[in-house]
Amino acid sequence: MPPSLVHTLLSRPLGLLALLTAGTMVASSVQAQVLSGLRQARIKDHADGILSLMAYSVVPDLASSNLSIKNGATENPSVFMTQLGGGDTISKSIPVYLEGAIAYSRYDPTFIASAGGETRTFPTRWNSITGTGGIGYDFHITDEWVIRPIFDFSLGKVASDLRVAQAFLNYRTDLDLDFLDGGTLNAYGLGGAVMLDWEHIRTNYQIDLELRYTDIRLRTFGNTSAAVEGEASARTANVYFRYRAPTGFYSMGRPLRYVTEYSYSRYMGSQAEVLGFNQLSTVGLGLELDTSKYNPFYVSRLRLVARYVFGNNVEGVSLGLAASF
Repeated sequence: MPPSLVHTLLSRPLGLLALLTAGTMVASSVQAQVLSGLRQARIKDHADGILSLMAYSVVPDLASSNLSIKNGATENPSVFMTQLGGGDTISKSIPVYLEGAIAYSRYDPTFIASAGGETRTFPTRWNSITGTGGIGYDFHITDEWVIRPIFDFSLGKVASDLRVAQAFLNYRTDLDLDFLDGGTLNAYGLGGAVMLDWEHIRTNYQIDLELRYTDIRLRTFGNTSAAVEGEASARTANVYFRYRAPTGFYSMGRPLRYVTEYSYSRYMGSQAEVLGFNQLSTVGLGLELDTSKYNPFYVSRLRLVARYVFGNNVEGVSLGLAASF
């Protein structure tokens, strides 16, 4: 997995906005019953949604490593995800592959509640942080082709903050929506991946090709509310291609290279369609600076790549910074 930090701004409103807005709660004598249903159904739906969103974060994936989905009415992000990660084989003599990623996401569903003639909208903010680690082993098919099974594990935590809405709902219904007010959702993931890696290195150019399938199963544990217990699957198939060649210019005593790349990701687990798409592609062009002569902080190469991101009903741009050690 190429280490990367990218920013993608998806400009079109998506089908997720329907998921992000709960239905209006009816008033009068059945209000408490309806809001009780909100606790058991709507809140769980949103919790399942954020667990599905977490499925994007636990898989090392260039295309979805940073997504910002706008709310069509407010132009503010209703979903924001960013991921920083990388992976590499220790050495040819020790063909152990290690990878890791840390991700942050914010999910902003809106609840609408009605009490008698009074209707109020309650914005919420659920923040999550996720860490994923993996260990694999390189089995060489040829000098250039490697098949790499990987064992992956992840931990995630979601925290909710809704103090104003909590006070209003408690006052009107005597209902304690414990997860909405300072509640937490904890999740762990176990699974693995298999990767086919081709590294074709020549004097005038280099080609990297990675084919990867990842399957990580997420489950909740130790939550403050039984309404948000659940599970999700993070199944993703990726293709990544990169071509590097000298530009003819030199920098820091080494050739300055240009980089072209392409990636394709197909989402087949719980995250499929939750944001309105089940696949993303990127096309990138950038420059690579070879810093091995001076070896600052053990970084041998730095790459700056501009990417165009597109998929079902979405498109955007990104700027990625990557480092090789």
